[in-house]
Amino acid sequence: MNRNVAIIGLLVLLGIGWWMFGGSGPRELKNYPPTATGPWIAFGDSLTEGFGAARGEDYPSVFSRLTGIKVKNLGLSGNTTQDGLNRLEEAAQMKPRVVLLCLGGNDTLRQMAPETTFANLGKIIDRFHREGSFVVLIGVQSANLLRDKNHERFETLAEEKQVFLIENILDGVIFDRSLMSDRIHPNDQGYEKIARRFVEELTPHLAQLK
Repeated sequence: MNRNVAIIGLLVLLGIGWWMFGGSGPRELKNYPPTATGPWIAFGDSLTEGFGAARGEDYPSVFSRLTGIKVKNLGLSGNTTQDGLNRLEEAAQMKPRVVLLCLGGNDTLRQMAPETTFANLGKIIDRFHREGSFVVLIGVQSANLLRDKNHERFETLAEEKQVFLIENILDGVIFDRSLMSDRIHPNDQGYEKIARRFVEELTPHLAQLK
């Protein structure tokens, strides 16, 4: 009896392992490696533009220095996901090889419906995917920390669209005053910490993405 239970347990574990690592599960990534031949771009709002940091200390610039990969910064302070949609076509026409996508923070600050926010993000991802781009979706925590549902929403969207997810951009930064220039924007050191985390998480994939 115990032997049969052990065998069944082993088969279950093997099945889970196949689903996670060998099967056609949600861990597959679209356009990996990418077919687009344009530049890497960072598409977002003030957290991408580098508000609060000295010139050249935004996270895309630091990421570029650490990896040797030039990243074009397309961050615009104040942008919502709708603003991102409004300027999406120009960015897509660059045929970016990799897109570091970070939008949604201003949506929550303005209390926009999350259904609208994530529908917009889905449209942005789909447009870049049609160009053959590899999309890295960067999560943003909800302004309401006690009722934050964005974590789950970003995970769901990443799984649905088969994109690489980097969770909450301000993780490990926002509650450390020495890393923040104001309540929601990092300083030079904060953006450097963000960039180093991004490099660490993407390093296993860089050979395929360069």
